Amino acid sequence: MELAFERRGAGAPLILLHGIGHHWQGWLPVLDRLAAERDVIAVDLPGFGVSPPLPDGTPYTAETLADAVESFCGMLGVREPHVAGNSLGGYVALELAARGAVRTAAALSPAGFWNRTELLYTRTVLRATRAAALAVPPERAAAAVGGPLAKALAVGLMVAHPGRLPDEAVLAAGEALRGARGFDEMLEAFAWMMPPAPPKVPVTIAWGEHDRLLPRRQAVRAARWSGQRVKLLRGCGHLPMSDDPELVARVLLEASAG
Repeated sequence: MELAFERRGAGAPLILLHGIGHHWQGWLPVLDRLAAERDVIAVDLPGFGVSPPLPDGTPYTAETLADAVESFCGMLGVREPHVAGNSLGGYVALELAARGAVRTAAALSPAGFWNRTELLYTRTVLRATRAAALAVPPERAAAAVGGPLAKALAVGLMVAHPGRLPDEAVLAAGEALRGARGFDEMLEAFAWMMPPAPPKVPVTIAWGEHDRLLPRRQAVRAARWSGQRVKLLRGCGHLPMSDDPELVARVLLEASAG
């Protein structure tokens, strides 16, 4: 299917996938660093950003999102790309690795490695975050993130260093969250999301040291699933691209070096 995307650089193709309620612009802090060595394609998943929703009758699941990414790559003529994702996008990246549809996969704080209590917490936080975004009229959005305290309240659960996010990035993320047509159905599908099948290609999993949405203890389960040690992204939260772009770019370039 047709998806909105941003493409930069040259080299081996690297697909970037965002989390629930986000958009491709969440990768902007690392995009040019990656594009110096890769053909980087940052994608808006179906029903998020400005991509159209999934076709009528197609349920929102991580698997159907993976189907859409596979179809998108086919339309672009991109075969066996590397893929990296964050949160929901991280799970989709691992699902593609389980299918053997990519060359390598990297997942930053991927969804799906929670226990029941953690799942309830995550869904509650995400539902409240979406409600808060919908409650702010667009004309008042700029005031809602004006100043360090307001910005910390707006994005403190997602990043470890809110001050490093430009105001325009916070506003754009809020707009993407408000307009995310696939949000509610995808959030419901989290209730049935289990770790994917074992990967058929090399995978790298990294977790933000200060992740407040998917706490880093979930990395232990991800390590068991992958059979390897999970990298710790020191000083980073759930969206590590904003907290330490240099570190995240290095991890993704190393992960996609094969």
